[in-house]
Amino acid sequence: MCRQNGGTAMLVLTPKEITVTLSAPLAEPVRLPRPGRPWTIVDLIARSDEENRYELVRGDLLMMSPAIPVQGRYSGRLTAALSGYVDDNDLGKVYTSEPGFELQPEPDAVVRAPDVAFVRKDQIPPADQQAGFWPIAPDLAVEIMSPSETATSIQDKVQDYLAAGTRLVWLVYPLHYIVTEYRSLDLMRTYNYKDSLDGGDVIPGFRYELKKLFRER
Repeated sequence: MCRQNGGTAMLVLTPKEITVTLSAPLAEPVRLPRPGRPWTIVDLIARSDEENRYELVRGDLLMMSPAIPVQGRYSGRLTAALSGYVDDNDLGKVYTSEPGFELQPEPDAVVRAPDVAFVRKDQIPPADQQAGFWPIAPDLAVEIMSPSETATSIQDKVQDYLAAGTRLVWLVYPLHYIVTEYRSLDLMRTYNYKDSLDGGDVIPGFRYELKKLFRER
């Protein structure tokens, strides 16, 4: 018998079975079996109070593992830096705690939940239209990468954001102290801890030294 509890395996042989002990989480995301039909935005909203995090991608409900403390640390630092600058310059709003954005409508809905997002003020829906997932793409989407995320799942996210109109995507890799930036699928740059992030025309004038983000290095 084979028992799995999480990512890289160690085999323990016994006379009757092989036990597999895993030292890291399995690659995410986990696709929940469809209930005889594609999952919908209504289904996603119905799970909003659960402990697990979910995204909806063209009829598939993807279950994400809870963020680890290291991810929360970097998310908090970037949120603080971005919020202070954006508020001081009245550029819009910065959102965290994985807000859901409807990047593509049903029947092939895509709802992604970045770790940090910036939305310029002319994009923010009126107060009476802010319930549920906003049918817009954030101007900036920040994802703090989990060690268990696959290259395929990461690229899927980037493509969904850019296709919907997101103008800047930052992928933060805590274990490697780098940030990969996408302005389009053809325009990518990697920053290390000696560099500074630049908001460009998305957040004009914003610069953030990565030595502040990666101060534990």
